[in-house]
Amino acid sequence: MQALSPTDSAFLWMETRNQPMHVAGLNIHTPPPGSGPDYVSRLLAEWAKYPKAIAPFNLRPVLKMGLWYWEEDDEFELDYHLRHLALPQPGRIRELLAMVSRLHGNLLDRNRPLWETYVIEGLPGGRFATYSKIHHALVDGVTGARMAANSMCLSETEHKAPTWALPFTHHPASRRKTAPVGLLQQLGNVARAGKDILPGIGSGLWDIVRASYTQSATALPFQAPPTPFNVEISGSRRFAAQSYSLSRLKNIGKATGATVNDVTLAICSGALREYLLAQNKLPKKPLVAMVPVSLHGETDAGGNQVSLLLASLATHIADPLKRLKRIVESTSEAKERLTKMPRLQKMAHGITSISPLGAGMVTGTAEKHPLFNLVISNVPGPRESLYLNGAKLDEAYPVSIPTHYLALNITISGCGDKLGFGYIACRRSVPALQRMLDYTHNAIVELETALEIGTHAPKAVKTPRKAVRKKSAD
Repeated sequence: MQALSPTDSAFLWMETRNQPMHVAGLNIHTPPPGSGPDYVSRLLAEWAKYPKAIAPFNLRPVLKMGLWYWEEDDEFELDYHLRHLALPQPGRIRELLAMVSRLHGNLLDRNRPLWETYVIEGLPGGRFATYSKIHHALVDGVTGARMAANSMCLSETEHKAPTWALPFTHHPASRRKTAPVGLLQQLGNVARAGKDILPGIGSGLWDIVRASYTQSATALPFQAPPTPFNVEISGSRRFAAQSYSLSRLKNIGKATGATVNDVTLAICSGALREYLLAQNKLPKKPLVAMVPVSLHGETDAGGNQVSLLLASLATHIADPLKRLKRIVESTSEAKERLTKMPRLQKMAHGITSISPLGAGMVTGTAEKHPLFNLVISNVPGPRESLYLNGAKLDEAYPVSIPTHYLALNITISGCGDKLGFGYIACRRSVPALQRMLDYTHNAIVELETALEIGTHAPKAVKTPRKAVRKKSAD
């Protein structure tokens, strides 16, 4: 057995029926030409030849003496984890997103390895989708995206074993066991880690303290206003997703000197502003987003390797270019601080700065005094064309985690020359989530119009305010 890190264990402790803690990915594929209507059945038959899983896909969590451990499942059943579904007709993307919404609200069984993969057929033109979910205690979003890309090929003719049968060395349980570390070496490792962790804890606590009186571009804990997103949530989910041209976002960045990540934050900000305006609930103060920062480039350690920064979304500013400028100022200041820190200090700083979140959730004070308003993640995706045993990957969307008092989560991921925006929310707390797709489109066009670029883009969609109050059909 292998003990979980405190960060990984936290995702198991936090999980409730209304707050599942798994992440997922939705991929849409086109079968190879001339493959016939039985392509999906043949794909599943090929995968069935790999009934055994390797780490981390053969590990289930066990609780012993108050600590979580990974234990190999000696009774692993592939039929339980791999499932074949078909969409109800007419099999549009609308029906696919509705199915994913329902699947994503279901808890993973802790008596088994914490993952499930669904192959979903019935899309027009013979296309099919895969929806794979895995517990956040096993992987973070970046690792999950890498695993998905690792299971695909660069050519139509190449085939690979399915994800659960492929070695993935970035997860600690996938590596060869080494000799036990001696006591002196263990103490030395703790001392070296403490040199980085303690300053990170100190800087995180200082951010909490100075938030009440500091005036700067940096977004700090507790500066976020109350919003409809900062409420207790139910276990039901709604998922909405759409891809947009990466070149359009790069052109906006080039014209303004902003990174693509900052442009995506500005697009989310514009969409959130329009959504809240339509509900007459836009606060006077700017929304604040928590933005995870991957640290996998600084270590080969597995598990969750992430810090975070808080970013002002400047939703109180009507002008899209001024809004983008304020976002760039906020993220630049936060990134500059993080850049100067070693990896462990970054992790300690991030965890400490949001440490009051747990107390706010337990006491309910997070509704009126949110630490931040929502999570917006940007997960790197594959830039090259990928194939799943001959089927071309057309679109890829991340599906993340809403939690109590953070009812909406936005995750963006690249796929070739597109960026996929995935919106996941509590179905009851965030009504008419599908409108966010119209608002996202509007936010892109708004920036292009202000910069006088992208004249090829269609006119922004005008959505009546009353429309968001109607019950959604998806």
